[in-house]
This record gives sequence, structure tokens and C-alpha cells, in this order.
Amino acid sequence: MLTIEPTGAVLGATVRGVDLAQPLADLDFGRILLALGRHGVLRFPDQHLDLGDIKRFSELFGEIQGSPISAADTTRPYPEVGILSNIRENGEYIGSPDAGQDWHTDMSYRDVMGFVNVLYGIRIPRRDGRPLGGTEFANMHAAYDALPQDIRSRLADATVTHNFEKFWEHMRRDKASGRPPMTDEQRRRRPPVVHPLFLTHPITGRRALYCNPGYAVRINELPEAESDAMLATLFTHQLQPEFRYVHEWNERDLLIWDHLGTIHRAIADYGPDEIRLMRRCQVMATKVFDPAFLRPARDAALQAA
Repeated sequence: MLTIEPTGAVLGATVRGVDLAQPLADLDFGRILLALGRHGVLRFPDQHLDLGDIKRFSELFGEIQGSPISAADTTRPYPEVGILSNIRENGEYIGSPDAGQDWHTDMSYRDVMGFVNVLYGIRIPRRDGRPLGGTEFANMHAAYDALPQDIRSRLADATVTHNFEKFWEHMRRDKASGRPPMTDEQRRRRPPVVHPLFLTHPITGRRALYCNPGYAVRINELPEAESDAMLATLFTHQLQPEFRYVHEWNERDLLIWDHLGTIHRAIADYGPDEIRLMRRCQVMATKVFDPAFLRPARDAALQAA
């Protein structure tokens, strides 16, 4: 039987009693959707999954994004399932070694924004028995609720421009990632996009602060200097300790989190010889704003009432 155990923190719950290598019943999927909206981050421990299992589960939530800047590698099985790893083979990383080492929201730089990230832990670095390479989150429902009323009122209908190149250049300049500058073709593939500053979450019906340091570059309704100052205020506000939660990984954890209601970062506290290997699907919001998609969640809520 599926059970959901909240962490008691500002985010997070553990889901037990479900084998994600098997198809999910509609009611179980509805309960998972409800829990995802309420808790933002869901951990499914001790899952034994192959690439096809990860892909099938991820596709329940929407269309899987391919590479953000290049065509998908179709030469390997399940190219939609990406690799996060610091493993090198023949001098080259086998996946993305430096993804997400600062605060951001995946795919806010796309016209169709991101909905969830699905990440499966295969090898977790440890030191003195302590797991390294955790993932830290901040709750954007709570961040919105705690904003001063004058900011919420004044910017109620504001929009924000998100630009993929901002994060790319930050990783080059400040994180020594070794990646080259973006090419004109890469910029063509990922032009800036505009989203609401305050998003009504389709699962919870609550407002969330949809603005992150990784990609947000301009509040469009404000003069440039005023926009810069307000973005700095919002970035500081959303990272206050009371909004934050850290997930410490175990092997065979499958973690799914909601991009619409959280921001996150990877904690790079492990060395090149401390191996971290993950499988990942980044899922776009191609379904979640459709009321028909949320029917299982409504059914689960009615049953629980």
C-alpha cells in the first residue's frame, strides 16, 4: 500500500509501498501528484530501475526534454535519460559533471517551462560514511507567502525574462566548468523567454514565486535599474534558511521534484575521485496545466476527504 511520509521540514516527503519498475494505478499516480504539489520533493527509496523504467515513469508527467543546446544523442539506448556523473572515460566525462551547482529552476529558460526533474541515484560519493553530493531545495510557495504585501500587489501581473545563457556564462566564469562560450547556433536554439513572476500552481492552486538566480534576467514592467534591484531582493528573499531543505542521497533513491514550486542546487562537496553517478529525466510542463491530466489527483483528494 502506498504511503506518504512528510519530512516535517518546509519541503519533502518519502513515498513507500510502490514499485516504480511496475505500471502505476491511476489512484496511486493521483496521490503522488497531490503529494508533489504539497511537498515539492518526493523520495522513493530502494527502487531497482533500468533506463526504460525511469523513462516510463518520467513520461507520466509530461514530455521529456532532450539536450538544452544540442541535438539528442540517438546512438545510445533511451537517449532521453541523461547522465550526471564525474566519471571520466578516455579523458572525457561520460555525462554532465557540473550541472546545477548553483540555484536555479530547470527549464525556466524554455517557452514551455519545466514541470519535474526525475533523478535516480546509482553511485553516491561518501566520506567517513557520510553521503556527499546532496541536493538542496527552496520552497517557492513559502517564499511568495512571506513577501511583503506591497511587492505582491505591485508586481501581481509582472513578467520575467529568462535566458539560458546567463547560467551558461556563470558556470564558465565562476565555476571553472571548462565549457566553451555559447555559439550563435546554440543561442538560436535557446532564445530568451518570458514567464509570470508569480505563478498560480496548477496542483495546489496557490501562488509561487517563479523567479530564479540561474536564468531570470529582467522584470519586464520595471526600468532596468529598478528591475536589477528587485531581482536582487527576490533572490535574497527566496534563499532564507526557513525556506530551504537538503536531500541526502542513498543508492537507489529516485527523487522527483516540482520545478513550478521549488528552486534547487547541487552541493558540490565531493572530489574528482569520489564518484557520483545519476540518471536523469527533465520533464516539461506539457500536461500539468491540462485539467484532464489532474483528474487522478482530484479523485485521490476526494477519496481522502
